[in-house]
Amino acid sequence: MPRVLILCTHNSARSQMAEALTRAAAQRLGAELDVHSAGTEATRVKEDARTVMAELGLDLSGHTSKTLWDVPDAQNFDYVVTVCDSAAEACPVYPGRTVRRHYPFVDPSGGSLDRWRAVRDQISTQFDAFVLALHEGREAPPTYEQSPAVRLA
Repeated sequence: MPRVLILCTHNSARSQMAEALTRAAAQRLGAELDVHSAGTEATRVKEDARTVMAELGLDLSGHTSKTLWDVPDAQNFDYVVTVCDSAAEACPVYPGRTVRRHYPFVDPSGGSLDRWRAVRDQISTQFDAFVLALHEGREAPPTYEQSPAVRLA
């Protein structure tokens, strides 16, 4: 089963939403993925992230902010996806077999719920394309800009 790590700075918003959305996309397709998220620092999962994900029926109440070293087998991932520039810069080196992707999203922190929803929806579209590519045996989109606009029902 392919292992996916989604990495951000605080593991409090974007990476948490991406983790839940990636799991949901994989479930809808019947794709088996072992999905984790982490941050370069741990803080807390933001309430606005919980709110906008609940609107989609995805519950983040059991999610906690964690660092890479809190993730099981932290150096053994097939895919490492960074969702913010600072995490991309701080991301540790992975073995040659690990595929790295960088899909940066605006930090919705401090913004309105509409801003949170917009970022959530961008993340959803991106990770739908990511999961679909893996499920079909294609290369994961190399960048956010090169990803097709895919929405899995």
